[in-house]
Amino acid sequence: MAVVIDPRTTFGAGRLGVIAGPCVAEDRGLCLEVATELRRIGELLGLPLVFKSSYAKENRSSIDSYRGPGLAAGLAILAAVRERTGLPVLSDIHAPEEAQPAAGVLDVLQIPAFLCRQTPLLLAAAATGKPVNVKKGQFVAPEDMRGAVEKLARAGCPGILLTERGVSFGYHDLVVDMRSFTRMAFPGVVTVYDATHSLQTPGGAVTGGRREFALPLARAAVAAGAEVVFLETHPEPARAKSDAATQLPLASVENLLRALERVHAAVVAPREAAIAEGRRG
Repeated sequence: MAVVIDPRTTFGAGRLGVIAGPCVAEDRGLCLEVATELRRIGELLGLPLVFKSSYAKENRSSIDSYRGPGLAAGLAILAAVRERTGLPVLSDIHAPEEAQPAAGVLDVLQIPAFLCRQTPLLLAAAATGKPVNVKKGQFVAPEDMRGAVEKLARAGCPGILLTERGVSFGYHDLVVDMRSFTRMAFPGVVTVYDATHSLQTPGGAVTGGRREFALPLARAAVAAGAEVVFLETHPEPARAKSDAATQLPLASVENLLRALERVHAAVVAPREAAIAEGRRG
């Protein structure tokens, strides 16, 4: 089942989809720089791509951590990205009252992992008429995301994405269960792998991470059936105001997506051939 983001961008239609951008919308210049490069890569590789950046980060380890420009200023930045680059845009919403203002700019609304079961938030997101990406909570089994899907579907959501971002394990690790992409493949749903948040080592005063595992885990996820890859990227990750340990260098994104596209092609082509053969039979 495909999810139509805009007339030029569809996820789940046989091409590897991409959601990418800096973790937080630090400023207009950064977002435009990253979005311009991502547009170039998407066009070069022929991949449907949605620009992602958060206008607010509500779940931070420290009260002193940077939380973003806020709803109004952040949406203005994302509107500029959409106008200047033509890319569809995505950001998180955190409360039902944010849904309608955000939908005035965003092409996709995202539900953060810790809020994935919040019924009023899911219903408000669905009521906007925009596609919704729900990040699976670190505390939720893949098949239990059916509840979130049913809430969105009953409220008329036109397109549903479910994102695997790792499961809590011990105190400072997340573990990705590659079976999730099959177990969350409900009818009408497109599955997404979050290639950077799942690398986090949460639990300390500052959340760390191991970005060197991005490529091997993303390759495994695409091979296991993920139809879209989500990644956060920054021109200088060490200077990022959020998730500096896991954001990928912008200069590395093209090669990473080339590698993932090769895996995706190797998985999808035989499957489509088998489907076509079955139809002929």
